[in-house]
Amino acid sequence: MDNQSHVLVVDDEADLADLYASWLSAKHTVETAHSGSEAIENVHDSIDVVLLDRRMPGLSGNAVLEEIRERHPECPVAMITAVDPDFDILEMGFDAYVTKPISAEELTTVVDCLLRRSEYTETLREFFAKLSKRETLSSQKPRFDLESNEQYRKLEEDIERLRKQSEEHITELDDEDFEALFHRLDA
Repeated sequence: MDNQSHVLVVDDEADLADLYASWLSAKHTVETAHSGSEAIENVHDSIDVVLLDRRMPGLSGNAVLEEIRERHPECPVAMITAVDPDFDILEMGFDAYVTKPISAEELTTVVDCLLRRSEYTETLREFFAKLSKRETLSSQKPRFDLESNEQYRKLEEDIERLRKQSEEHITELDDEDFEALFHRLDA
């Protein structure tokens, strides 16, 4: 079990956190936290991925995310939430954003993807995080809203800058991420 990845599932709905843990436990060591403060107590250097609910009473997922970024900036974080994305996600430091409900297969895919990407260079991690934000917003917002939003235009500029910087790292990608990268660039 020592060589398994370590996942922290954070959700104030204990039954849901436990369900996610059961889905992931065959491949990963899983811990659960049912509040933002409990999550912060449980985030440590051996955590490989955090799955974080955004809307929790007390310390919100947004606040927990900020604390994780401050203490463990390299730890991949996926927001698994019922909150539909809006432009405010552009300022958030997550690596993936998934809207509930989520299936076992989708959850496993998110964790596997984040673990794989955590092995890439910082530039590629930042690139994938920004691509994820663009994909999330473009699936929820009309094109006009996107094009008229200054933060979104900055996101597009950042993606282009990172794409250029990342070209030297393309050989590091596995087949699945390579295909996803170029699928997203064409979007």
